[in-house]
Amino acid sequence: MGLYDVTFYDLITQNAVVYGGYSAWYEADDDKTVSFSQFKDMVDCLAAGLQKKGIKKGDRIGVLGQNSLAYFTLYGAAAALGAVMLPVNWRLSAEEVAFNLNDCEPVILFVDPEFQEMISGVRGQLPSIQGVYSLGVDKGPFEEMASLFKNEGLFEPVDVAGTDGFVIIHTAAVAGRPRGALLSHGNLLCANLVLNYGFNLGSGDVHLNLLPLFHVGGLFMATNTFQAGAQNINMRKFDATKAVDLIEKFKVSILFDFSPILSSILDAGEKTGKNIGSLRAVMGLDTPDIIEAYQKKTGGTFYSLFGQTETSCVVTMGPYNDRPGSAGRPVSLAMVQLLDDNGVPVPQGEVGEIAVKGPMVFKGYWNLPQDTEATFRNGWHHTGDLGRLDVDGYLWYSGRKPEKELIKPGGENVYPAEVEKVILEHPVVERTAVIGIPDPKWKEAIKAVCQLKSGQDLTPEALIQFVGERIARYKKPQYVVFVTEMPETATGEIDRQKVKELYG
Repeated sequence: MGLYDVTFYDLITQNAVVYGGYSAWYEADDDKTVSFSQFKDMVDCLAAGLQKKGIKKGDRIGVLGQNSLAYFTLYGAAAALGAVMLPVNWRLSAEEVAFNLNDCEPVILFVDPEFQEMISGVRGQLPSIQGVYSLGVDKGPFEEMASLFKNEGLFEPVDVAGTDGFVIIHTAAVAGRPRGALLSHGNLLCANLVLNYGFNLGSGDVHLNLLPLFHVGGLFMATNTFQAGAQNINMRKFDATKAVDLIEKFKVSILFDFSPILSSILDAGEKTGKNIGSLRAVMGLDTPDIIEAYQKKTGGTFYSLFGQTETSCVVTMGPYNDRPGSAGRPVSLAMVQLLDDNGVPVPQGEVGEIAVKGPMVFKGYWNLPQDTEATFRNGWHHTGDLGRLDVDGYLWYSGRKPEKELIKPGGENVYPAEVEKVILEHPVVERTAVIGIPDPKWKEAIKAVCQLKSGQDLTPEALIQFVGERIARYKKPQYVVFVTEMPETATGEIDRQKVKELYG
């Protein structure tokens, strides 16, 4: 490691000294507190155990599980060895999980007990994996993770640079298949500093760890809290009643919100009478009425933002009240331009594609050099998102480019093409267009507009079930409408804009 390199493991080592006895992590489900120095010891033991199993720099470590101390410790051990974490979305179907694993070829996999049956069913399809360990107490047919900790924590130091890969997070399937975005240690440090500064985060703060650690927002909220010497309160699975109990008990001060998380917390607070007034800062996406209700209830600040996995989460952010409806201003070190289809900056106030450069931009898509080259053309990362900058520099989000249209139910990313591909596998569906529509609970919902083959019949419920059995259930349509014919462009293709006008 060079003079100018800092990694996540360096943060762990330093915080063990600076914040040694302070609580770094509280595991709500197990009522277990771990200090910064204890966490360093755990990471060292796990790193030594993994190294003895042959894990070396650049190897991928797969993990399929709910948020836990063991999960977060894996991130630390991987950082120590220069290995690359491959967290997998546990909401995916078995086939989708297998695809993500085979895409990045991990040599070892860690699995929660509730997903052991799934992995056992596809184990024969995962040739790169040499060993499978259980993240929980019930090891099932796999090895115990605990066995990897049974050592003195002495591992052979590894030369890891800040530019080396830290984690691969698969994005939504823009062209029918997900792409693995490779993020570096430097990306993590940049995201941490941006969030620390934006939240004015200090060691006295407490973060309620709600978002999954396979999500860039969940991961970097946990690591930026850790970097600040603050405390992570971990919930294995979100439950609003339990969340308000934890907020009151630990004086939780920050969290990341995707609808309907915040509204559920506000409702639970009202029903239980719990005090959530410590919640001084919430960042994320929600509706104006929920944001206003939160700020009135707590006196806290809601922060709006724009970002994506490929930009290490945040590109713009700011207090919602500064410019309601906007996504805030560009953060420090994020250079932002709005470009037309020829790569030329658009005049101020006009809509263009949001392009970014700076230390938050990811290293590229795993094993997809052409996609990476196209995304990084002309020295800018092209996000595929559209927006405009007003005279004061606030970003106003304007949707996705047509070829990268995206639906975000409850904060998850779903590309219409992926859902349409599955719908067209149904034997009686002739044509389909999938669109996003406003939804009071999830902010945006998935709607499928379908044309059936001549003389065929199908119910919306049957089609929704058909899709839910083949891909992650959060990707299935919430609404289905059948039409006699689809609107077309002059070239005979489905006119997506007309579909939105008629059925959105």
